[in-house]
Amino acid sequence: MTRMLPLLVSIVTALAGVAHADPAPARREVAILAGGCFWGMENVMRQAPGIVSIEVGYAGGQRTDVKYEDVETGKTGHAESVRIVFDPARISYADLLLHYYFRGHDPTQLDHQNNDVGPQYRSEIFATTPEQLKIAQAMKAVVQASGKWGHPIVTRIEPATTFVRAEDYHQDYLIKHPHGYNDHYLRDFDF
Repeated sequence: MTRMLPLLVSIVTALAGVAHADPAPARREVAILAGGCFWGMENVMRQAPGIVSIEVGYAGGQRTDVKYEDVETGKTGHAESVRIVFDPARISYADLLLHYYFRGHDPTQLDHQNNDVGPQYRSEIFATTPEQLKIAQAMKAVVQASGKWGHPIVTRIEPATTFVRAEDYHQDYLIKHPHGYNDHYLRDFDF
């Protein structure tokens, strides 16, 4: 038995390692959303459960070499956006849109959001999959049918093309500057 003890210890250790091994990585999904100034949109979307990571950038234009000074002209076709990696086991894409995106900005304002004016501040959903495209269209219809915004929903929906990460000083801006410019908040109503 003493000769078998090291073998048993090895087997138990191996089995314990298997039993305690990390499970397969959870499935992740990416959402790209525009709704005015990306600082505020990032701040609102960060409140949703299941957010794995979030970054701000420029979506919807053709070029992949843009920076803030280019996009702020409104001539590049990009919109200030957030790219969200989320866990669909914790929040569905539909719930992310309904309870956070469509409540966190005014989807009735065409090419602006409060003080920010221009196509770079438009309300737009950039679907990363065909399924997201269908869900986004359905959720926009739900929000419109609710009548809670009081005006037509002008949010554009199209397949995602480009996403260019914004400069580092824009990332987590309202965490770094808690009293910085922010015109986004979750409305009291829900869908």
